[in-house]
Amino acid sequence: MMKNEILKLLKTSDIYISGQQLCDKFKVSRTSVWKVMEQLKKEGYGIEAVRNRGYRLTSSPDILSEAEISSMLKTEWAGQHIVYYDETDSTNNRAKDSGEKDGAHGTLFVADKQYAGKGRRGRTWESPSGKSIYMTILLRPELIAVKAPMLTLVMGLSAAQAIGKVAGLKAEIKWPNDIVINKKKVCGILTEMATEIMYINYVVIGIGINVNQEYFPGDIDKMATSFYRETGRVFRRSELIAAVLERFEENYRIFMETKDLSGIKEAYDLLLVNYGQEVKVLEPGHEYEATARGINDYGELVVTLPDGQKKRIYAGEVSVRGMYGYV
Repeated sequence: MMKNEILKLLKTSDIYISGQQLCDKFKVSRTSVWKVMEQLKKEGYGIEAVRNRGYRLTSSPDILSEAEISSMLKTEWAGQHIVYYDETDSTNNRAKDSGEKDGAHGTLFVADKQYAGKGRRGRTWESPSGKSIYMTILLRPELIAVKAPMLTLVMGLSAAQAIGKVAGLKAEIKWPNDIVINKKKVCGILTEMATEIMYINYVVIGIGINVNQEYFPGDIDKMATSFYRETGRVFRRSELIAAVLERFEENYRIFMETKDLSGIKEAYDLLLVNYGQEVKVLEPGHEYEATARGINDYGELVVTLPDGQKKRIYAGEVSVRGMYGYV
């Protein structure tokens, strides 16, 4: 789209871009260029227009749109097709609908607000607008079905790395699917898939990140945090979306070369919040204490029992918590 390309040019230029340059590049009239600039102004961008010099971007606030996200991306395939909603039930639902049809590998679904957000074990919650990231990527990996859950860990590592880069915060991973800052949850990940015996039809990975929230309702306030609460600053969500996708594209490439986590295991363990610490393993009807030793090549958490015996934990219905709280 011309609008997406013009916005990208404005963001990457340190000088004025003349209207004639844009007319020549996109083979459109000056009126068409002017209309795009007016549209960008209405969306909240600061656009300065100077006669005989052209247009310049003066401010770019926290805006979510297809054009904004696209203008930030430097990926080859992840998010190269974006489906944006001001409001939807769940980006995972929208991605699964697309997966059942002919949705392309790497398509990104983003919403400013969700009214039926999804979590593990069927939990739902309402997600307010203007504060967080709610997005889902659709994948069509050539994998056997049993390997698909490892993609949750690929995304977890990518999100933690991106948060560190964009926000300068120490983001750590609470195995298998949460990201924490200062022992409070800032990000959750939900992976769903459709398979036919051994063949994967599609995988969708949904990710929710608390960015600019000032507070959270009820008991959640004690367990959750956001970039704003940690820093007192407002962040542009599009910048973080782009960073997550860039890291995911690279980590996914490594994963698909080996079809396991051997290539990213070391990086994952470095960010594992419970690494080397005592944890409580909660299995249905049974709980025990152990020491977390990191993940293996298949994404299972390896723990050492008090008697020195090693045990591998598969996510499933098992929960791992710190000895004295959430982490």
